[in-house]
Amino acid sequence: MTSLPAQPLSPLDGRYRAAVAPLSDFLSEAGLNRARVEVEVEWLIALTDRSVFGTSPLSDDHKAQLRALYLEFGQAEIDWLGAKEAVTRHDVKAVEYLVRDRLAQLGLDAIAELTHFACTSEDINSLSYALTVKRATLDVWLPALRQVMAKLSDLAREQADAPMLSRTHGQPATPTTMGKELAVFVWRLERVANKIEKNEFLGKFSGATGTWSAHLAADPELDWPTVAREFVESLGLDFNTLTTQIESHDWQVELYDQIRHVGGILHNLATDIWTYISLGYFAQIPVAGATGSSTMPHKINPIRFENAEANLEISGALLNSLSQTLVTSRLQRDLTDSSTQRNIGVAYGHSLLAIDNLRRGLGEILLARDVLLADLDVNWEVLGEAIQTVVRAEVVAGRSTISDPYALLKELTRGHKVGGTELRAFVQGLEIGDEAKARLIELTPATYTGLAQKLVSEI
Repeated sequence: MTSLPAQPLSPLDGRYRAAVAPLSDFLSEAGLNRARVEVEVEWLIALTDRSVFGTSPLSDDHKAQLRALYLEFGQAEIDWLGAKEAVTRHDVKAVEYLVRDRLAQLGLDAIAELTHFACTSEDINSLSYALTVKRATLDVWLPALRQVMAKLSDLAREQADAPMLSRTHGQPATPTTMGKELAVFVWRLERVANKIEKNEFLGKFSGATGTWSAHLAADPELDWPTVAREFVESLGLDFNTLTTQIESHDWQVELYDQIRHVGGILHNLATDIWTYISLGYFAQIPVAGATGSSTMPHKINPIRFENAEANLEISGALLNSLSQTLVTSRLQRDLTDSSTQRNIGVAYGHSLLAIDNLRRGLGEILLARDVLLADLDVNWEVLGEAIQTVVRAEVVAGRSTISDPYALLKELTRGHKVGGTELRAFVQGLEIGDEAKARLIELTPATYTGLAQKLVSEI
């Protein structure tokens, strides 16, 4: 058997590449290196802007030419760094040499030693990961989530008045509306999405063990913590003052736990929609040319929701692993976080793929209102709750002497199918006030939905 040509090992880089491609701008190796170049360049500019060690601020042209190194970062820079890292065996050092190379091209060798000045690799990595994760989260992942939420909101409003039998414990229960049930998911997702939007993206910039020791050795008069804070905040990040060699990653743990939480809610949505499809509540729209089964031509399988389930489970496991690993660092530094963080993109990729499948899936279903109504019409016993509750109120109001209304309705309905005719006859014979009796006789499973339709307006 011959060997295959080079193939992607992960389906994210193969079969599903198109769905997750936007993440690669940030969470790929190249995306990380571009951010590293950005941090190195901006640190050098920040230092010269302060005229440290007798330097002068760079001209606008020189700043623009330096910034072009990351703003126009492409295959040439990727190849350059790959070749250099093969020699240095150190990714951040290769980035430093790339910036020095650009300085030489611009005739700025005199300030070359300000490249990576007083930095440990983790100063650069801390800010680079914060930048890439922030951009991937706020520019790619969160907008995709909000597309699903918007679609769910539209469906909830469209179906706010569609009465549906509830299935608590899988058994017929007090009716609701499909719109209200979908609105519950929107409500849950909105709450967590808002937390993610407000998440801190922290960076450290305090040297080898977080003490600014080298900085003070070079210039003991300069307020280096303030310089570092202003620099970090100029990048749109939050500053962590007190660290070891690494930024402690707690912000990442919080973020990944929240994204995993969203994944759990979306998984719940996927399984519920799958179940509604199996009950016939939703019909799936056939896609021209698509095949549901290799042997059963009639089938339209709910593959979008099944695919979402699987990818959310993979993403959740990876995010959980990230959280568990990143929260701990042995003493002042160990490298477990380095290998772990290289999988952030994989965790995000499976999550984004699931979100994409849910968005597509929600656009390929139609509510079968006739099926919902037919299901309600054979489950009149769910009105037992309403009847016994009204009787209780009538007893308290002095309009009835019925003892133990709950037991009375339990005997009538538990484990029995009761039709509308039987239930109305039962109500007609109850010792309750005429107004209450009239209300109960008018009630049907389809109208026993309480405030379900109105509740949709809460989203």
